[in-house]
Amino acid sequence: MNPVEPLTETRFRQVGGVGLFERRVGQGPPVVVLHGGPGAHHDYLLPGFDALASARELIYYDQRGGGQSSVARDVPVGWREQVADLEELRRQWELTRLTLVGYSWGGLLAMLYAVEHPEKVERLALVSPAPAWRPARQEFERRFQRRNLDPALQRERAALRESGLRERDPQAYAQRAFELSVAPYFFNPDRARDLTPFRVTGRTQQEVWDSLGEYDLRPALSRLSLPALVMQGRDDVIPEDSARTIAQLLGADLHLLPNCGHVPYVEALEDFIRLLDGFLPREVGRQ
Repeated sequence: MNPVEPLTETRFRQVGGVGLFERRVGQGPPVVVLHGGPGAHHDYLLPGFDALASARELIYYDQRGGGQSSVARDVPVGWREQVADLEELRRQWELTRLTLVGYSWGGLLAMLYAVEHPEKVERLALVSPAPAWRPARQEFERRFQRRNLDPALQRERAALRESGLRERDPQAYAQRAFELSVAPYFFNPDRARDLTPFRVTGRTQQEVWDSLGEYDLRPALSRLSLPALVMQGRDDVIPEDSARTIAQLLGADLHLLPNCGHVPYVEALEDFIRLLDGFLPREVGRQ
C-alpha cells in the first residue's frame, strides 16, 4: 500500500507591496523552509525537503526577487527587505514564534532574522548554511572557483558544446548544462542529475550580497539562546570551519555528513530526514 501524498496548497500573499508565492504541504506543527540563492526559488528543494512533511506542515515561499516572487527592477531586494518580509509573513500567518529551516543562503537569512527578532524564533535548523562572516564567504568563493575549473569538468563542458546536442535536443542540452554548472557543489558530481533545476535572478543575488557589505554575525549569534542544529556535508565547498563556528556560537548540535557535498537532501537523504525529523516539532502520534 502506497503512503498517502500530503496535501499541498499554494497562494500569493501581498507583503510590503510585493506578491510572494507561498506553498504549504503536510499537516501538523508549522515549519518555515527558507531556500537558498539569493535569488533562487523554493522548488529546487523538492522532493527531498517534502519528506519532512509526514508529521508537520512545511511552509515554503519564494523570497522577493526570485522564482514566482518577481519584482520590478526598482524594488529593493536587499537583506533588510528579506528579513522584513519574513517578519510580515509571521504576522500574517498569526504565529507567535517561528521554527526555521534554512538551506544555504536561506540558513544565513534564518540567522539574520534570528539576530533581528530573537524573541520570534522557536528553533533554528541550518542545512549547509552560508558563512556568517564575509571572509569565510570569500574563502567559499575561492574554493568553488577551484572546483569549477577542475580539468575533468572542463573537458565534460567542452564535449557538451561540441556534441551538437543543443541543436538535436535543446531540452536535454539545457539539463546537462545545468548539471555541469552545479557539479562543484557535490561530493559525487554524478548526483547533480538528481537536483531539481533552478535559476538564480542575478540582480537579486548581487543586491543581497552588496547590502550585507563586510558583514559579521558572529558576535550577535553568540548572544542567541535557542535550540539549534547545524548540518553540513564534510565535502561541502563551504569551509567546514564555517559550520563549526556557527554551531559553537549557537551552542548547536553539529552534524557533519560523510561522502556529502553542499546538497545533503540529495546526497545524504536518509541522514537528512533522520536528523531533521528528530529535531523539528512533529504532530503527536504521526509516524
